[in-house]
Amino acid sequence: MSTAPSAVDLLLEDGSGRRPRADARRNVERLVRAAREVAAEGGGEITAHEIARRAGVGVGTFYRRVSTLELLLEAVLAEVLGEIIVRADEGLAHPDPWEGFSAFASSYIRLRNELCDLNHALGGTLDHARAELRDRMSMLVGRAQDAGLMRADITWEDVAFLLVSVSTGGHTVGLRAGELQWDRNLRVILDGLRTPEPAPLPGSPPTAAVLTG
Repeated sequence: MSTAPSAVDLLLEDGSGRRPRADARRNVERLVRAAREVAAEGGGEITAHEIARRAGVGVGTFYRRVSTLELLLEAVLAEVLGEIIVRADEGLAHPDPWEGFSAFASSYIRLRNELCDLNHALGGTLDHARAELRDRMSMLVGRAQDAGLMRADITWEDVAFLLVSVSTGGHTVGLRAGELQWDRNLRVILDGLRTPEPAPLPGSPPTAAVLTG
């Protein structure tokens, strides 16, 4: 089973083998959490000033602890990708191929937004790591199909695009997303991949948005 790398450890590693001061580690932990928050929200520019603000530290502390924005984002990108791979390995180890695939899909749709925003901010550096993720997705889909638990007329590439379609925005055609909207979307996708009985939808349906201005 693979282990996700820690962005904090990657940033604090200086080759000396010495333990960093507790306050230094706390500041780096705050910066990593803040960077992930910004990336998870998506749609905006990831800046050192915004990360520092959310972390509750000054910009000077930001650069003293992580040197550059790129180094911070590279470490966080490695951490998020590692978490996705761990979730995939857990899915492959699950005794039920369908439950393993479903659990991975639920984790993936949330982590993917962070991954894509970080990758975009770094100019597409994820290219070299895509093979590892593709292999895991292919194995998860193949395992479920071999067990007769997923329709056989689709490919893992189809599944990759279907999972991307789950993570919609918060509004569309005057509607506001319902509670657990992504979970509802995912349940419909999963039921389309599986036969014969659909599962109950989680959360509530979308509602009309209150328009202002």
